[in-house]
Amino acid sequence: MNWSYSKGERAGYIQKFSQKGWLCKTWEGELQMIPVPGAVPEKFLFSVRGDNVANKLNSAMGKKISLYYEQHKGVPTKCFGETEYYVTDMKTIE
Repeated sequence: MNWSYSKGERAGYIQKFSQKGWLCKTWEGELQMIPVPGAVPEKFLFSVRGDNVANKLNSAMGKKISLYYEQHKGVPTKCFGETEYYVTDMKTIE
């Protein structure tokens, strides 16, 4: 988890965000990305490991936001998260 394959930013609205797992609890979410006119809307599935970021996302439900993420390929277990995209921070877009 020290090195990332890629880093980026995605904008949209959080559709779903919940804490999951039997032993290893991680926050898993779904971002409805803002489509370009004429394009099909796309969902971005992501994981959050820190409660600080999770609290910020929970308070931003229903608002237009921008997520900052890192992509980690080949993480050995689902204990770190269900996706390979880990949100590190977010901001609300006015």
